[in-house]
Amino acid sequence: MRSNITMKDIADKVGVSSVTVSKALNDKEGVSDSLKLKIKKIAGEMGYRYNSAAKSIKEGLSYNIGVMIPQRFTGMNDSFYLRVYQQISLHLEHYGYFGILNVLSNEDEEQLSFPRVYNENKVDGIIILGQVSKEYINIVQTMNLPKLFLDFYDEHAEIDSIIQDNFYGAYELTNYLIAMGHREIAYVGNIYSTSSIQDRFLGYYKSLLEHGLAFQERLLLNDRDERGRYIEIKLPEKMPTAFVCNCDQVAYNVYERLTELGYQIPSDCSVVGFDNDIYATLVSPHLTTVEVDIDQMARTAVKFIMEKIANPSRRNGRVLVQGKIIYRDSVQRLEASN
Repeated sequence: MRSNITMKDIADKVGVSSVTVSKALNDKEGVSDSLKLKIKKIAGEMGYRYNSAAKSIKEGLSYNIGVMIPQRFTGMNDSFYLRVYQQISLHLEHYGYFGILNVLSNEDEEQLSFPRVYNENKVDGIIILGQVSKEYINIVQTMNLPKLFLDFYDEHAEIDSIIQDNFYGAYELTNYLIAMGHREIAYVGNIYSTSSIQDRFLGYYKSLLEHGLAFQERLLLNDRDERGRYIEIKLPEKMPTAFVCNCDQVAYNVYERLTELGYQIPSDCSVVGFDNDIYATLVSPHLTTVEVDIDQMARTAVKFIMEKIANPSRRNGRVLVQGKIIYRDSVQRLEASN
């Protein structure tokens, strides 16, 4: 990659004049928001580097985006959100921006404290990655800067959100288990914990309904407490033949619990998860799961926040990102039964 990329190089690539490129890179009038974003993205891909410090002083922008993750999603065993943050940072570079990771401590969330990067005016926008409490959502709504939710949503908040298609992913997983002959299927997850867990449960529930299978409350198994901390999963006395777990880490916990009790997977119980993260391959046999398109989620989040910086009144609403099932060996076919 050349280190001396010029505005003319960018103009030739985009098919516009150097003046247009200059206006776009300096956020001047006369260029549409969509063309500005296109030019900034291509400039970043070509290796053009803004003088962010000079631009910041001149224009009153920080050229930083805050990515706030609740503390409970940043433990040693939590990798999903850090992977999303990494992709966000890579896509922000295309626009001449940097991503600042801000961990929202449990104490700050409970005390409804603004994040430090906001109080100190260090960011031009903020992405909240991972569900926060209802009370904290109300605080976020009062922040006077572009913002969006990533991987969760709230029906009462007028804040754009980008989520994976949790409902359809779990619906398809459950359809697959039923097609493999399973009729006693448990769902593992605290449905009051996050919108993602709730939507995955609803996808599981819809699949049961469509196949004429009654939902059994005894097969709804809790995996965490009200603070989001994992608890020991209590298995029902009459065991199901399959478990739909709300994420791969929970599926890993289910594997361990079943193994402790002498069950073998998949010969005694089939298990499926969600996310296709590292936990899906830490177990044996490897886990059938839904792969989340992290790159697409991150790319969409960055595009939306850039559009909001250019036009604060812009609204995109709630956007779904599709995933796909990764079939592995954690599911066994049962004999056909009614």
